[in-house]
Amino acid sequence: MRTSHSIHSLPSRAALFLLLAGSLATGCKKAEPQAKEPVKYNGPLLESTNVLTLYSDSAKLQVRYTAPLEQQFENGDQLYPKGLQVTFFDKSGQKVVNKLSGKYCKYEKVKNLYTMRGNVRVNNEEKQQRMYTEELFYDKQRNVVYTDSATFAQFVTPTDSLTGYGLFYNMTTSRYLFKRPAGQFIVESASTTPQ
Repeated sequence: MRTSHSIHSLPSRAALFLLLAGSLATGCKKAEPQAKEPVKYNGPLLESTNVLTLYSDSAKLQVRYTAPLEQQFENGDQLYPKGLQVTFFDKSGQKVVNKLSGKYCKYEKVKNLYTMRGNVRVNNEEKQQRMYTEELFYDKQRNVVYTDSATFAQFVTPTDSLTGYGLFYNMTTSRYLFKRPAGQFIVESASTTPQ
């Protein structure tokens, strides 16, 4: 004699349905929002366009900065993403001595150092000396400009066109030095014939 048992009873189907519905409901439940850490803003605090900054000593103009855009940051750094031109005057404040320009510039307040990039030029109006490079550093305290030892630079005088790597130029004395010169220049030799 055979007996069969039916498992399909109504109460067990309802229990299975409730179990499935409960697990789906807990799986779709939104997680509690967690407190997010505040995002610190590192961008500029101030932006100025068509900037003209003048520095004077004893009411005599010494340096003039011009830039299409200046960005100032919380730590005192400044950024000139569209370029900067710096004009240096003599002690009287009347005559231009040097000009410095580049397509991009960053000033680091802690180091008191300007980093200029992109078609950087230095012109000494008095001595007719010109310098060309792609990156240089301007040390405001010592009034010198220099390149990294691996950066190519060209220095042009009325008689010479010098090229090399690692150029150092003192804007006060107009003296320059290449760490690794690579170019031609004219050397005038003294006459050795008796007179």
